[in-house]
Amino acid sequence: MDSLIQIRRDLHQIPELGFQEYKTQKYLLDQLSQLPQDNLTITTWKTGIIVKIVGKDPTKTIGWRTDMDGLPIIEETGLPFTSTHEGRMHACGHDFHMTIALALVKSLALNPPNQNVIVYFQPAEEGPGGAEPMLEWIKLERPDLLPDEIYALHIAPEHPVGTVATRPGLLFANTSELFIDLKGLGGHAAYPHKTRDMTIASANLILQLQTVISRNVDPMESAVITIGKMTSGTVQNIIAENARLEGTIRTLNANAMNDVKKRIEAICKGIEASFECSISIDYGSMYYEVNNDEECANKLLSFAEQFEDCIPVLSPAAMTGEDFGYFLKEIPGALFWAGANCEYGLHHAKISPDEKLLQVNAKFVEQFLRTL
Repeated sequence: MDSLIQIRRDLHQIPELGFQEYKTQKYLLDQLSQLPQDNLTITTWKTGIIVKIVGKDPTKTIGWRTDMDGLPIIEETGLPFTSTHEGRMHACGHDFHMTIALALVKSLALNPPNQNVIVYFQPAEEGPGGAEPMLEWIKLERPDLLPDEIYALHIAPEHPVGTVATRPGLLFANTSELFIDLKGLGGHAAYPHKTRDMTIASANLILQLQTVISRNVDPMESAVITIGKMTSGTVQNIIAENARLEGTIRTLNANAMNDVKKRIEAICKGIEASFECSISIDYGSMYYEVNNDEECANKLLSFAEQFEDCIPVLSPAAMTGEDFGYFLKEIPGALFWAGANCEYGLHHAKISPDEKLLQVNAKFVEQFLRTL
């Protein structure tokens, strides 16, 4: 337990953004180098790492995936092992995820499983998205590193430690970033008739975007458009020439995502005509839904029922996004929520998950994979 806590705290201090996980990769490689190498094969891809453990009598290959990157958040936990990278924080539990994956590799290296196991340390989950390009590289360059089934976890602050919450079928939503830039004509506040005010245009656009879900999406479907950030203008007495909206789109149906985007584009064309401006749209990172294989999800829940330290929970679907969905699009598998017992939610500057989850989940994951 002490070694797991130390590893987690070491990783917590060096959060890095997507495809910039250089210190993180080096730390993980240093840890892996200390293990018996007889049945290990270690491959690097960009800032990620793929570790294959050869089984004693393999008939298939099992995958376990973890994510590596942090978030552009200023940490406010006040912990003695707070982030040393200013403006960066492991606020989504990836330090916990990596520690559990390292513990898994160590256990399997010391006592090989029957089946082959591949552990994927995947960069850039938070953005711009590492799962899809990693998987494409594996398929093209290293098909020997493709598993027959694959699993993953994500911490859940709202659940007590020991919770294994999942479900067959859809667990997480399709997600897409949304960036909208408006350009008009700036000028003096005293002469508004000589300008094209992008503060007004963007305000109207925000209001119209709220009608997409209420009036263009089937009420029996679920979808969300959130504009989390709006910027416009420079000084109080100058009419804004430019404005930018930043947000997210989430749907529980892949087709609904396409429909929502078409409607957003149509509304933007209307705003262009109404306010005599130009608008560009960038959808940024897009993540495919996490759709658990029924058999794999049920195996997780069944094993959790027998595991003395775990609480199995049939989880509802959520509008959360996770690029593990790209793995599940190609490979049968499942993801589960791991209870973290914390008052603050994911991506909060004060989130501090209960470190007891490390030992419970490291033990659960290892023993579960050995049963497959």
